[in-house]
Amino acid sequence: MSGALIILATLGTSLFTAVMIFLLPERAFRARTGLNLGAALVKLGLVAWMVWGLSRGREYTLAFPVLEGLAFVLRTDSLGIMFAGLSSLLWLFTTVYAIGYLEDSPNRKRFFGFFSLCVASTLGISLAGNLFTLLVFYELLTLSTYPLVVHRGTAKALAAGKVYLRFTLPAGLVLMIGMVALHALAGDIRFGQQEILAELAPGRRPLLVGIFWVLIVGFGVKAALVPLHGWLPRAMVAPAPVSALLHAVAVVKAGAFGIVRLVYDIYGVELSAELGLLHGLVAVASVTILYGSLRALAQQELKPRLAYSTVSQVSYIVLGIGLFGPLGTIAALSHLLHQGLMKSTLFFCAGNYAEELGIHRIDELDGAGRRMPLTSLAFSVGALGMIGVPPVVGFLSKWYLGTGAIQADMPWVIVVLLASSLLNAAYFLPILGRLWFRPGPDHGVGEWPAERRPVRLETLAWLLVPAVATALFSLMAGVLAGMPFSPLEWTTRVVNTEYLP
Repeated sequence: MSGALIILATLGTSLFTAVMIFLLPERAFRARTGLNLGAALVKLGLVAWMVWGLSRGREYTLAFPVLEGLAFVLRTDSLGIMFAGLSSLLWLFTTVYAIGYLEDSPNRKRFFGFFSLCVASTLGISLAGNLFTLLVFYELLTLSTYPLVVHRGTAKALAAGKVYLRFTLPAGLVLMIGMVALHALAGDIRFGQQEILAELAPGRRPLLVGIFWVLIVGFGVKAALVPLHGWLPRAMVAPAPVSALLHAVAVVKAGAFGIVRLVYDIYGVELSAELGLLHGLVAVASVTILYGSLRALAQQELKPRLAYSTVSQVSYIVLGIGLFGPLGTIAALSHLLHQGLMKSTLFFCAGNYAEELGIHRIDELDGAGRRMPLTSLAFSVGALGMIGVPPVVGFLSKWYLGTGAIQADMPWVIVVLLASSLLNAAYFLPILGRLWFRPGPDHGVGEWPAERRPVRLETLAWLLVPAVATALFSLMAGVLAGMPFSPLEWTTRVVNTEYLP
């Protein structure tokens, strides 16, 4: 099969599934479930096939002209296939989780139809070969996630959807303005052609700096950089599978991935450093890391605390980009994967507590570890990873960021990392203490309210398996970090083959 056909098949799997789901009647639960799981498995297999081929020197490209001097390009490189692999794996788990979570709920056809469009959008962002193609799928992602954010149809959900669009639609317009300005200056730059802007830099420095920050604003909304983050905590009104999708699989990762592409594959890290852009990124990321952690500490509900944690944690990626060195780059790219595994785990577990025990507030978690031990073990793994406790994979991100800061002669960044880790511990350890060490309502302080009494040992397998699986991946990715195709090994390969001179 040719490279173009494989790319079409991978992208078409999700698009075909979306169309079929919209055509199926609402009551066709089994057919819809089979389509969702089948498509997720096929897509994961096709991405794995491309990973195998790319590791042996094969190239997969699909390109055709749109306008004179502007092309639609899909292609595989080590960075894009890494992001595609993450999204494919986590989408399989999120699909399984969503099937169980939305059992007996209304409008499942609409939910899973747009859910599949989100899959296609994220894959398109992963495989985009130039800024124009990335922009097309970036905007499709905005439009396909809005119905998921407002899925419940409540006044609170609709208000959150309006906030989401108020942030993301103007951000898309800003991104388009930056792209048009860059195209007018340098033509259709494909990712990996950093030399084009490097040649223009001597006479166009102020213009290049201005375009860079316009594009950063466009990507920074989805990446939840302060002060562009306001939509993310409001979107927590969405169902738990959507929260996992927004925070770990698609939306915030699309913004962070766009910043990675901008710095490494359009401007190039050397030109970015020469123009003085990287210090600005480090400053913005540091402010966001500390602000997100402080706001997380102030939250009394579980999902908003996790939301502000995401604001903080995703900026580790931007921080690593700004460190201008191989270790910082490895930290940034590996955290793109590591954070997805850990944050998916945490949101799956939060959804399990809400569905099984009716728990939404942190002060309601007392003794829940005894009621739901596997869910609570999975949550503990994700939380300890976010703090940076070895051997969970979050430790590796912080280790490489710290050593990258020393390599870049920015020792003050270590103070930011230490402060962030202490704040992470301050807002996660009390949750773990409540789960495991405080008596619950069935331990001498009354009984669980009727709506919170578990009707089974723990929860549905559809909900439990994804949470446990992503927790195990978070642990294994740390323990087996030196093995071939581990997140750390693959990102090291990306840096050594594509981003080092």
